Amino acid sequence: MRLRARHLWLALAIAAPSSHALRIEYGADRPAELAACDQTLYTGQRAEARSCYRALLASNDDVRIKAEAARSLGDLRAANGFFQTAIETWPDDPAVRTRWGDLFVETHQDNEAVRLYQESLELAPDHVPAILGLARISAGRFEDRTREWIDEILDLDPDNVGARLLLARMSLEEGEVDEGDAQLERALEIVEERGLPPLEVHALKASVDLLRGIDQSPWTDRALAYNAGYGEIHATPAHFYVITRRYREAAELYRRAVDIQPDLWAAHAELGVNLLRGNCEDPEATVAEAQRHLALAYRGDPYSAQTVNTLRLIDSFDNFAVTRHGSAVDGAAAEPGVILRLHTDEDLVLRPYVLELVNRSIETFAERYAFELNEPVIAELYPEHDDFAVRTAGLPGIGLLGVTFGCLVAMDSVSARGEGDFHWGTTLWHEMAHVFTLRATNHLVPRWFSEGVSVYEEWATGPLPGRHIPLHVFEAIGEDKLLPVAELDQGFIRPTYENQVVVSYMQAGLICEYIAANWGQTSLQAMLVHYREGLETDEAIERALGVTPEQFDAEFEEYVAAEFGAVLDSLEPWQRARGAAWDSAAQGAWSEALAQASRAIDLFPDYVDEGSAWLVKVRAHDELGEDEAALRTLREYRRRGGYAPAALMQLAGRLDEAGSDAEAIAVLEDVIQVAPLQEELHIQLGDLLLDAGRPDEALVEYQALAAMNPHDQASVHFRLAQAWHALEDLDLTREHVLHALEIAPHYREAQQLLLEIVR
Repeated sequence: MRLRARHLWLALAIAAPSSHALRIEYGADRPAELAACDQTLYTGQRAEARSCYRALLASNDDVRIKAEAARSLGDLRAANGFFQTAIETWPDDPAVRTRWGDLFVETHQDNEAVRLYQESLELAPDHVPAILGLARISAGRFEDRTREWIDEILDLDPDNVGARLLLARMSLEEGEVDEGDAQLERALEIVEERGLPPLEVHALKASVDLLRGIDQSPWTDRALAYNAGYGEIHATPAHFYVITRRYREAAELYRRAVDIQPDLWAAHAELGVNLLRGNCEDPEATVAEAQRHLALAYRGDPYSAQTVNTLRLIDSFDNFAVTRHGSAVDGAAAEPGVILRLHTDEDLVLRPYVLELVNRSIETFAERYAFELNEPVIAELYPEHDDFAVRTAGLPGIGLLGVTFGCLVAMDSVSARGEGDFHWGTTLWHEMAHVFTLRATNHLVPRWFSEGVSVYEEWATGPLPGRHIPLHVFEAIGEDKLLPVAELDQGFIRPTYENQVVVSYMQAGLICEYIAANWGQTSLQAMLVHYREGLETDEAIERALGVTPEQFDAEFEEYVAAEFGAVLDSLEPWQRARGAAWDSAAQGAWSEALAQASRAIDLFPDYVDEGSAWLVKVRAHDELGEDEAALRTLREYRRRGGYAPAALMQLAGRLDEAGSDAEAIAVLEDVIQVAPLQEELHIQLGDLLLDAGRPDEALVEYQALAAMNPHDQASVHFRLAQAWHALEDLDLTREHVLHALEIAPHYREAQQLLLEIVR
């Protein structure tokens, strides 16, 4: 029953031809009649190969060979049926299940393929092709188990070409170019000894040259001499441009791939995705070209989730407003400027705040890193997290908040998360720092340094003051899990324990903070220059800082111990005190809650994130009638980087009551960076700004309020009228005050304002 259900599901799913990526068979057990057809295909004789496979399909009695012939012809529905029959005929043959699993991989159904590979291994635990199938899927998911499977294969078959090519690819993806090249050299020896096609080896050798800075690889010419229509010779190196974030170069190689092999659907899909990432000069034309290639990919392979999702995302762009703005430099509009893509439901509310922060970040980072942008920056905010995820990776479900593709920043909007769940201003600031580190190095900066600069700039210059380090990072520091600086990229690419990616973010930020503190901000600039020159991390550190990576690691370890030793020593008593404070608050024991919260704060005063003892302390002071102490506590909480919207709104209200209007305005401006969709926020801030003689800024708040379409429209129009009146625009004052009176004819304040402007 399970096999029949599987058969029906696949049959419904595969009504399209194969992706036409060339599949090379390295196994010695390939039937001779199939191998003869394969060879004509490998050398680019596609018409002859199709005739050969058709002949096998028509005349061969072995249903297993029919299945392979149908698959090679792109008739996946027929291939599926033949495999189903083959399973029934040879139920104990592990090779049949493995080959059927390969068909599922080709139709993007990895989970079903895994089941078939596992069934093969139940029949024959040492069946190498099934282990290799599992390893390939695992590698695509960046799972730790991959290398174990590869080691198992090479123990059973040291000359397994597929395993060596997979190991080489993984090494190149992880930046271990020499190790990957060594694997390719051995693979090349094997294929030459056996007379196998060298095309995959050539494509990966061309990728090695690319990673070593060689643009014109001789391996490309060799591959095209063997098969002039082998599109993967360009598509494979393009993949390595993508993972090193050089999207424009990747798009150019994908163009070459589809030029010589127009039915390489995966390359069309990748070209479409990377076009969307790379061109900020003419985004509308880029979207149109990307859509064309994605549509071609869909027609050839309609079951690629990435292709389908990205096409749907492009369709949704009709729901976004695209606006162009000059960058604010010394008060004047200047190129290259900024392009915003905001959802129409949020555009008029968020636009002024997003634009202000982007422009401020450009000015800040241009000065701090001595680099001027020469093209516009595009900032996109998505109110649906899955839309942002598709924009990023083609698939929903990723856990990121933002991503930068060079000149383009995409991120979750405020409404994509629960109110107060994330500080959107900090996320945008972080991503804007990436724009500079990527562009200043021509995208050659390693991941750890780009992330490190962004985290460091969050803490040093961003809209949210102070370090914000998750608790599990302190636990990792205490367990000595930080990586040497020259290996820190591994923590991002192939983590070996839960939360290692976040730990690596924080370590990278601390490293950049340490460099700036001990060698100055110009040393971070120097590191970027050296990365642009093509240096690796160990060389960049020696050139910019004058120390070896080993010296740097030892001194950085001392820095971390000095900065966080006290926190690590008090982590357990702090957690007990914090927990006791919240428990006491839940029971209404406010004196005890105050005592425990105060103890927790003494032990770890900088912890202002989720579950902070500062919030318990404020509530306890309130309940005990200690208003001045509550105000002092709220002020200190904010000074250390606390950003819970309710707490900050409470602080602003108290400051307003105390006559500290300027400070209240600053607090409410902080709230905008985390929760700008609150009507009351814009009312309070607009009123304070108007009272402070800042009507132009008050107008921004009232216009944002109006864009949120609140229930009390009369009040909104009256506030807009007040702002325009203060700006001495009598026409707009009259327009809005009349709107207010039309809604509420007895609105006394509006009547008085109308009388004043009539006089």
